[in-house]
Amino acid sequence: MSNTNRLASRVKLSEEHLITRMLNIADGLDDVIKLGRGDPDLDTPEHIVRAGQEALGSGATHYTHPAGILPLREAIAAQIKAHGGADYAPDEILVTPGGQHGMFVIALTLLNPGDEIIVPCPGYNPYQQAAELADATVVKVPMGMETNFTLTAEMIRPHITGKSKILVLINPNNPTGTVTPPDEVAKIAELAAEHDLIVISDEIYSRLTFGNNRVQSVAALPGMRERTITLSGFSKAYAMTGWRVGYLAGPKDLITPMTEINHAFAISVAGVSQHAALAAATGPQDCVDEMRAEYDARRRAMLKGLDAMGMAYAEPQGGFYVYGDVASLSLGIGAGAFCERLLADGRVMMYPGTIYGDHTDDFVRMSMTQPVPRIEEAMARMRSVVEAIRAESGAESGAEATAPAH
Repeated sequence: MSNTNRLASRVKLSEEHLITRMLNIADGLDDVIKLGRGDPDLDTPEHIVRAGQEALGSGATHYTHPAGILPLREAIAAQIKAHGGADYAPDEILVTPGGQHGMFVIALTLLNPGDEIIVPCPGYNPYQQAAELADATVVKVPMGMETNFTLTAEMIRPHITGKSKILVLINPNNPTGTVTPPDEVAKIAELAAEHDLIVISDEIYSRLTFGNNRVQSVAALPGMRERTITLSGFSKAYAMTGWRVGYLAGPKDLITPMTEINHAFAISVAGVSQHAALAAATGPQDCVDEMRAEYDARRRAMLKGLDAMGMAYAEPQGGFYVYGDVASLSLGIGAGAFCERLLADGRVMMYPGTIYGDHTDDFVRMSMTQPVPRIEEAMARMRSVVEAIRAESGAESGAEATAPAH
């Protein structure tokens, strides 16, 4: 009997994921420039690391309160308020082992079999995985270049049914790096209230926006606090992915049962990580400004390279991603095949949008997780691969044109 026959019916992916396969391929190559994963290459700021070290020396090696240490929850509530969010009490905050873990806690707490969760596509794919684990139905709202890959209320409306329960808004969006305008967020909130939907407002990249773009916190809008779960964390703004500290903020009657599910899953977030996060939330914030400036410089370098090769892209307004349109290059291959060719021949790694639920095989997500010189080198390599594919296509076209008739 094959072991795959022993898998539970809830398991939707039994084969190696494309990301895992590409990482395995990259491990066998030299000098790969990795523009794939959403893991900042920047180091966690020194004062945050030092706080973690001091916490270990002071005995922070035990379980904590399942919702997180009280000073951290107080600091998170204060930080949310300071950046335009809703006003929360400490018992309305749940600290989780990363934001991604929080997605699964939400799904298992709120979704019954058959309930529908509305998600933007492309969008961060673990939301779909979490819903599937809860035997819920994922309803995808396709987005495109016509709205710069941002969700609108009118795009959502036709997808609402009597089974709709949760609406996910990822702002800034991953993988597209785009920001939903505040007035559109307000319209989406009104639509959610009209149909009694719970909104999951994923704001983990909200501190990393460029130019005049800003993120409107959903829970701060009139009538939305009691129907919104704000999901965020310390991974992106403070380069703390490996510390695994995320959080959920919402009404107590939802956060309390989520806390108990999180308790069963993880008992608590590692104490050392919580003390480091406390230092991040309460310490100097110039590190966030410095990281944002660095990502902006990388963004400009990447866009310059894409412009040079003629690749169209969604306007990157937040986070550290650029969503490029492979189809605009007229290469005759899809984004998935292009990524594999780019890795093999150019030693540059990026991921196709299909990983994130895109309904086309036209786009790739490029992460700004390399310094400017490496991004410039990646763009040069990418251009060489594009030119090589075009040359092959031209040779094939020429051969077909001169082939004798039969």
